[in-house]
Amino acid sequence: MMLFPLDISQSARRIVTLFTLRKLTIATAESCTGGLIAGALTDISGSSAVIDRGFVTYSNQAKIDMLGVHPSTLQEFGAVSQQTALQMVSGAMIRSGATLAVAVTGIAGPGGGSDDKPVGLVHLAARHRSGAFLHHEMRYGDIGRLEVRLATVRTAMEMLEALAQTAA
Repeated sequence: MMLFPLDISQSARRIVTLFTLRKLTIATAESCTGGLIAGALTDISGSSAVIDRGFVTYSNQAKIDMLGVHPSTLQEFGAVSQQTALQMVSGAMIRSGATLAVAVTGIAGPGGGSDDKPVGLVHLAARHRSGAFLHHEMRYGDIGRLEVRLATVRTAMEMLEALAQTAA
């Protein structure tokens, strides 16, 4: 039985293979995906060679306690912001031995959106220990809670793969 859609499983398999060959490791910091990125990666046999750890930081307090996100960042910009995603990914790097980290924070819906931050808005950040990083602001739209979460997993995997390919 496959837990994830085929394209996500294939992407996870590519990442595990690539990271194993390059001796790279991953940490995840997840809010709206609730551990799905780590789950998709660990669904692949051999992933223990590349997965260091995953942080599920659904609440603001968890972001502060586990990743060192500054309370002032959450107050000023909100949990769903570029600033929060960047602090989450930095915190995951600091609190792990991983070579790369990815962080996601967003509004999966169906509620919780606003004019400024609609349902389907997700901020993703990926960082390599060399200092290279990526940030994507995605507006998936109100496509359904599961679909927003799966789309976020897909984007996060693309970012990890891209950063692994380009970073030294």
